[in-house]
Amino acid sequence: MSLSLDLTNPDARAALARPVVAEKPPLIGLTRPELAAALVAAGIVPEKQAKMRASQLWHWLYVRGVSDFSLMFNISKDLRTALDRHFSIARPEIVEEQISTDGTRKWLFRFPPRGAGRPVEIETVYIPEEGRGTLCISSQVGCTLTCSFCHTGTQKLVRNLTAEEILAQLLSARDRLGDFPDRDTPAGAIVPTEGRKVSNIVMMGMGEPLYNFEAVKKALLIASDGDGLALSKRRITLSTSGVVPEIYRTGEEIGVMLAISLHATNDDLRDLLVPINKKFPLKELIAACRAYPGLSNARRITFEYVMLKDVNDSLDDARALVALLKGIPAKINLIPFNPWPGTNYQCSDWETIERFADFINNAGYASPIRTPRGRDILAACGQLKSESERMRKVDRLALEAMMIAGHGEA
Repeated sequence: MSLSLDLTNPDARAALARPVVAEKPPLIGLTRPELAAALVAAGIVPEKQAKMRASQLWHWLYVRGVSDFSLMFNISKDLRTALDRHFSIARPEIVEEQISTDGTRKWLFRFPPRGAGRPVEIETVYIPEEGRGTLCISSQVGCTLTCSFCHTGTQKLVRNLTAEEILAQLLSARDRLGDFPDRDTPAGAIVPTEGRKVSNIVMMGMGEPLYNFEAVKKALLIASDGDGLALSKRRITLSTSGVVPEIYRTGEEIGVMLAISLHATNDDLRDLLVPINKKFPLKELIAACRAYPGLSNARRITFEYVMLKDVNDSLDDARALVALLKGIPAKINLIPFNPWPGTNYQCSDWETIERFADFINNAGYASPIRTPRGRDILAACGQLKSESERMRKVDRLALEAMMIAGHGEA
């Protein structure tokens, strides 16, 4: 039996219908030079101190994981007060936390408005495994790609997430998991890699990361900074459905591991399953993969392949997959299809998946079968969809009625 914790209330839910102006700009997601410039621009730090103060803030935000300026004990009280008056380092609201029977956790985060927009909600998933823990992070609210087997693709794109909002998912998850140093831990102490609950992150949540390249780049460079969150780039994987122009840039400018959401070995089928293939067909995608910077047997591309019954799971498909990827240092992740309400697809039979995997392995490619995690809380691959999109029509009508009533009283 899964556990679901509702961490909000009807009044907070109703707030979704009302525009709210964000009061203070965030410091999370800024580079060190941007942090220094923000402090100077606010008039609270002289320029000659800005670099030093930015380094202090960086340590408190990303090593100690604080979300309250008052906890920054080596900064004067007056400066802490000024920082709190001008800036925010608050976490997003956790609307709901669900815990699967297998230990997988899914959070529904609510972020405040950006500009004239409204609050938005996204989902983030934590998958604990023996010796490591992986956090699946979202890059957009909704998605534009409409992959036919993916639940997230049924939700229209609302907007890109900012670098702050991408990082906030990691920071909030580490908060909930107790993954930052305790308050009593000596200043300067860093949680060792082997002791971390979040040891790996994957950009495989809601949205297409390469359609939000600059924010994703900024967030991942901060996440991998050795003097902060210090995640190895080998432990960060960015998954794309095939935005070819940005694939090379990912290797050159971010330097993380690459995963390709492939799912088909010919253009006709991939056009149906992954419609972006019409814009960037397989020939262009595979060429971009072969040119990925730093590609080697020690730095392989992961190709994700969802197993759909009687669609792409025959031995002929396996042969075509091996031929397509010939010469590319690769691992092929076979993903049993995770059902969701309204889908027309079925998962391949287990014997079929194992036969497919055996063929790939015998051809010389590692071909692990991904164990489905968090299915009971719709946290598995392809199942994410923000709760705001699932609100029942009656709830929305009630919200509209409340708004109308409130406007009439005004």
